[in-house]
Amino acid sequence: MFRLIVSQARKHPSLIPLFLFIGAGGTGAVLYLTRLALFNPDVSWDRKNNPEPWNKLGPTDQYKFYAVNTDYSKLKKEGPDF
Repeated sequence: MFRLIVSQARKHPSLIPLFLFIGAGGTGAVLYLTRLALFNPDVSWDRKNNPEPWNKLGPTDQYKFYAVNTDYSKLKKEGPDF
């Protein structure tokens, strides 16, 4: 597969930016899915020791990738403790 890409890039040099952008997009998608799988509080990898990881989040924990105009250090807890 890689040989085919290299041979096409040698024959048609104008395809090189296309290959770079598609590679960067695929890499970004894989990195984002890895971040979601490892750091999202909705995902539980250890069901015996931590079956409900979302209950251990404090009100100041930021778990969103990008938060618009939200200062997590000033938030207060709204729900009861379980």
